[in-house]
Amino acid sequence: MVNFRFFLVLLIVFLPGVFFLGCAKPPDAEKAAAKASMDAAMASEAAKYAVAEFDTGRKIWENADILIKGKKYQKARQHYLEAREAFDKAARAAGEGKKTAVVKAQEMIVALEDQWEKLKNAAAKVKDRKVKKAWMADEQVFKASLKEAKGLLVLDPAAAMGKINELQSIQARWEAVVPKDKGKVTTAVADQMTEKQKSASTSSQMEQKVKVIGNRDSKRYHLPGMKYYHAVKAYHRVEFDSEAEAIQAGYHKAAR
Repeated sequence: MVNFRFFLVLLIVFLPGVFFLGCAKPPDAEKAAAKASMDAAMASEAAKYAVAEFDTGRKIWENADILIKGKKYQKARQHYLEAREAFDKAARAAGEGKKTAVVKAQEMIVALEDQWEKLKNAAAKVKDRKVKKAWMADEQVFKASLKEAKGLLVLDPAAAMGKINELQSIQARWEAVVPKDKGKVTTAVADQMTEKQKSASTSSQMEQKVKVIGNRDSKRYHLPGMKYYHAVKAYHRVEFDSEAEAIQAGYHKAAR
């Protein structure tokens, strides 16, 4: 009986310590599992097509990292488990989000083609040579960008939306210039159109395909040669094919 009581006392004294030691270890396994889920979500392009779900996982992950630094391992463990669940949810949602983006881009392309055909009919009535020349140049750009947008539609609808944004800019420019009446254009308007076309052409030449790195936390993007181009962490990082695509996604150019 005495031995039993002694054994019971030992359990009461040492069991909390054993439990504490178990909780005092960093949750490496849970962190690794959450990281694997985050990588899978990024591979499924959740950062583009399931933004809310992916950002939820990222924020939980960041909070877990903060808890680790404070050696609050038990709470960190729970956060990593929740982050893993959020990233898994983002990966599942990405497929449906991409399908939705494809449908939206398709609808916008159809609308652009329809409106451009109407503008083409109106532009055919214009007599001014400067405007005709500007129209022909922009029409070539429009057709090329439209072809690119269609080519990107299924594989990368987010990039297709960047091209659609360029097409909308060209269309809006001509809607402001091509008259709805008998095709009369004043000399002042013709000169204005020519200057706009030249400016757009110059911008198009400058807009080379470069890898633009965005920070989804700060909503800033960085170009090659900028100070923080290679410093954006993986869980903040999102890549774009051009500045136009980054701007279309709501990002702003970093100061340096």
